[in-house]
Amino acid sequence: MPGLNTTQIWTVARTDLKQLAQARDFWFPMTLMGSFFFVIIPTILLFTITAIGDIAVVDQVAQTLDVLPAGAQDQIPEITSSGVEVTPAGRTAYALAVFLFAPVAVIVPLTISTAVGASTIVGERERGTGEFLAHSPAGAREIYLGKLLASLIPGYLTTVVGFGAYSIIVNTIVGPEVGGWFFPTAQWWLMIAWVLPPFLAICLSLVLRLSAKVRSTAAAQQASGLVSLPLIMIAYSQSTGVLFGAGYLPLVLGAVAWTAAVLFLARGVRSVTRSRLLGVAAGM
Repeated sequence: MPGLNTTQIWTVARTDLKQLAQARDFWFPMTLMGSFFFVIIPTILLFTITAIGDIAVVDQVAQTLDVLPAGAQDQIPEITSSGVEVTPAGRTAYALAVFLFAPVAVIVPLTISTAVGASTIVGERERGTGEFLAHSPAGAREIYLGKLLASLIPGYLTTVVGFGAYSIIVNTIVGPEVGGWFFPTAQWWLMIAWVLPPFLAICLSLVLRLSAKVRSTAAAQQASGLVSLPLIMIAYSQSTGVLFGAGYLPLVLGAVAWTAAVLFLARGVRSVTRSRLLGVAAGM
């Protein structure tokens, strides 16, 4: 986008991130939530499944893998690279690690970024700093993109750290059962690097528009919940669909999502005006 001042964008983003880092009442529960979904639950369940062994319970659970689409079943290994047959416990743990737990990598960053974005503009008015920002050298586009960046970074950072920890857990617990380290799979690399970012951008473009129009943080959070929940459900279902085979689907899905993200961001940048930062034009 021509004429953008990247220094001003980073200044706005850096200021918001510093304030967020000092808000322990925000990042502590968010860190706890990320740890719970990325580390605690997967560790307990995957370790329990692999430690039980080939007993009737695991065999019954393994039989439920037959309900998965053919593309997903083809991805579950039956024989390791060394020619050893994979146990029912190993196949079950593999399916859970790839198809059940991993889509949390979509839900958690969307939740965190939405929580940050909901208060980023209306919060300026409530703190009394909106007037200072409105009269700053930064233009409306720079302010909007700076706020967007400050909302994206916490969510994507959570993904990188949390998904990295999750990958280590999966490879450590399930890897020996299926012949070695295997996660993230190729589909998941595409999901994290190509599909997730535009979904975050679409969600935040809508949330920032709401934050610029409403009169209170509480109203922004309530409205953003109505917006983000359908997008979270769509992102989750699409991420699961991406993992169920269809080799070119991640590329197509990502391209469509990036196109939509650009359109939403182009419209969203108009929502941030100096009058709204001052509280003059707030309100739906």
